Amino acid sequence: MTIDSASGEQEHSSEQPPQPTKPVRNDQNAMFLRAARAGNLEHVLDFLRTGVDINTCNSNGLNALHLASKEGHNEVVRELLRRGAIVDASTRKGNTALHIASLAGQDIIVTILVEHGANVNAQSLNGFTPLYMSAQENHEVVVRYLLAHGANQALATEDGFTPLAVALQQGHDRIVALLLENDNTSKVKLPALHIAAKKDDTRAASLLLQNEQNPNVTSKSGFTPLHIAAHYGNADIAQLLIEKGANVNFQARHNISPLHVAAKWGRVKLCELVLDKGAIIDCRTRDLLTPLHCAARSGHDSVVEVLIERGAPIASKTKNGLAPLHMAAQGDHFDCARILLYHKANVDEVTVDYLTPLHVAAHCGHVGVAKLLLDRQADPNARALNGFTPLHIACKKNRIKVVELLLKYHASVGATTESGLSPLHVAAFMGCINIVIFLIQQGANVDCETVRGETPLHLAARANQTDIVRVLVRNKANVDAQARELQTPLHIAARLGNSDIALILLNAHANPNAATRDQYTPLHIAAKEGQEEVVQLLLDKKANKQLLTKKGFSPLHLAAKYGNYGVVKLLIEKGTPIDIEGKNQVTPLHVAAHYNNEKVAQLLLEHGARAQACAKNGYTPLHIAAKKNQMEIAQSLLAYRADPNAESRAGFTPLHLASDEGHIQMVALLVEKGSQVNAKAKNGLTPMHLCAQEDRVDVAEQLFKCGADVNSKTNAGYTPLHVACHFGQLAMVKWLVEHGAVVDAETRANYTALHQAAQQGHNHVVRYLLENGASPNIKTNSGQTPLSIAQRLGYVSVVETLRTVTETTVITETTTITDERYKPQNPEAMNET
Repeated sequence: MTIDSASGEQEHSSEQPPQPTKPVRNDQNAMFLRAARAGNLEHVLDFLRTGVDINTCNSNGLNALHLASKEGHNEVVRELLRRGAIVDASTRKGNTALHIASLAGQDIIVTILVEHGANVNAQSLNGFTPLYMSAQENHEVVVRYLLAHGANQALATEDGFTPLAVALQQGHDRIVALLLENDNTSKVKLPALHIAAKKDDTRAASLLLQNEQNPNVTSKSGFTPLHIAAHYGNADIAQLLIEKGANVNFQARHNISPLHVAAKWGRVKLCELVLDKGAIIDCRTRDLLTPLHCAARSGHDSVVEVLIERGAPIASKTKNGLAPLHMAAQGDHFDCARILLYHKANVDEVTVDYLTPLHVAAHCGHVGVAKLLLDRQADPNARALNGFTPLHIACKKNRIKVVELLLKYHASVGATTESGLSPLHVAAFMGCINIVIFLIQQGANVDCETVRGETPLHLAARANQTDIVRVLVRNKANVDAQARELQTPLHIAARLGNSDIALILLNAHANPNAATRDQYTPLHIAAKEGQEEVVQLLLDKKANKQLLTKKGFSPLHLAAKYGNYGVVKLLIEKGTPIDIEGKNQVTPLHVAAHYNNEKVAQLLLEHGARAQACAKNGYTPLHIAAKKNQMEIAQSLLAYRADPNAESRAGFTPLHLASDEGHIQMVALLVEKGSQVNAKAKNGLTPMHLCAQEDRVDVAEQLFKCGADVNSKTNAGYTPLHVACHFGQLAMVKWLVEHGAVVDAETRANYTALHQAAQQGHNHVVRYLLENGASPNIKTNSGQTPLSIAQRLGYVSVVETLRTVTETTVITETTTITDERYKPQNPEAMNET
């Protein structure tokens, strides 16, 4: 299996590949080749300068690149390649420079050649590759490099030998291991011994094991070679591994043993072998699977028989409580189930969720196994933890044949779960029409109710099962059945916008005005959800457009609230009163304004909605838009002649509300449209007072430019400065003083701004007022100075500020005045609801 050395090739081949080289014709060419073989770069270059062909060759086809590569002359090889030497030129036997360097173990030369594009899979006339040559000669570094750069170890010689075969023949164990570990035919990279086990290559395995290879070496996934042999049923190599010390009970990842693997893949001989060698028959994985579980789940009845005969526990359970019989039922493995039952497996064994094998068979639709279980007296009405019987499960998974079988074996058609679900509920919800029809034919109650009062018709409507609804209605299901909140199937169809179902129900005389506990009719719900088609159907069936919910909303109010333009338009076209009043006399336009649904508001206005409509508290839609800063809606309302000076019941205008909220653009718009900047509420508050309360300096500036009075008084005599001082709004206090506010203006109780600041403990405001000429000695009607008020209320810092400027002496002893509880004086407020 060796080849002739590259330098000793003979000229005997009658068939030669195309060659760019020419045989040596004179002494100069021969001297050039000798210089290349000797590594004399200077002479090589001299000959090239005299015109020698760089690709000239001797009678065997060996050129300068071949000879320099064989001898390992790195610089000569680089220079020849740089000057145009053909990297894959071949000898008469078809060997390239890479073949020759690989055979010689010249790893640096190999690297240079591959970097210059040498074909790593080039084959000689006999089929030898560079990888084959380096493997034959035990050149590990070269083998590793070639493999890393795409060498194909599957390429064989004309005699059928691969690099692995020649390495095995020569006893090169490290090369064998390297080739096995780099076997590209495996999707998962495995250690050498694992690959030998997979290929059932006892020769390779023996060689590896002779060189002290650990028989229990693991792959990245934790499996040993014996696991691999068990997977592929390779008994010979399994025997070898065990003889060499492989652990038959080695637990890989998730505690999987070789016996688990052999059982899963139906390897009977492997199972018998490892059991004979001491494998634990009831070994368990992390999930407590035994080998018997694995065999039953995969349907290997021969393995099941072997394991049971060897004493495998037939009632063993996984973490979830699954017995081998559950596994056989799940996989529709009739023979496995039959064997297990023959050996006394419990036909009604339950999991942690109380699922029996019959539940599992019903879930998977395995009629044959289900019949086997029923014939062995399985309970057709066994209840799982959630109350489902096998019939419930078969209905859920649309297993009509299993349903027919279960009813034949006396399964209860009316069985219910704890929540009251019957098989018909389940089938209706899942849209299993054949099962629904069959259950009804078998006497199922079409109006049976869950604990929430829902019938199969409710569930079918909720799941948009149109055909099921049609079948139930045809079988006299109550179309007006009411669930716990008095919701009917029509309410559900309205919410989901299923016009087909709604039409079926309405044609069956469902009540279009049925009301829930909160007084929602189907029309309310459809309007809220924007379901135009259903709204149209309901209106065509004379649904009442003016009914109110418990909270006082009509369908038009709800459509306006949620911005459902199409529904609003439809309701208007069908004659809904445009200004229909809800709770507290709120109109749809109020609602649209509140929720900033500008298009809806515009539509309502275009159809005659009153822009001046007043709610119970006197608010117009413009009040709401001003408060919420809905600019577009406010502009539309004003365009439709909304009164910018409309007053609420407490006398507040939209400008009051906009000022209070600090909406400067809204303030500007309202003033532009004629709002009175000094308008007084019934308690005398002006927009400027509200700016003072909320520290809206920018709005106050806007109002002032438009003529607002900074000294306007409320009914109790409070000016904006009083209000700002009361609430400690220093920025506003400064602005008012700078714009002409009277510092010592008095209320009807003779309170000044300084009294208010002292009463509230705002020392920073007190200091500012004093700095700007406020008198500390003015007394209220009850004889209080700012200082005495601060003393009574315990504001130490305020007392310290005032005592140095107040003429009256500080009260130091108890008098009759101190026995009286001080009553704070507060400015009027905007108490709107």
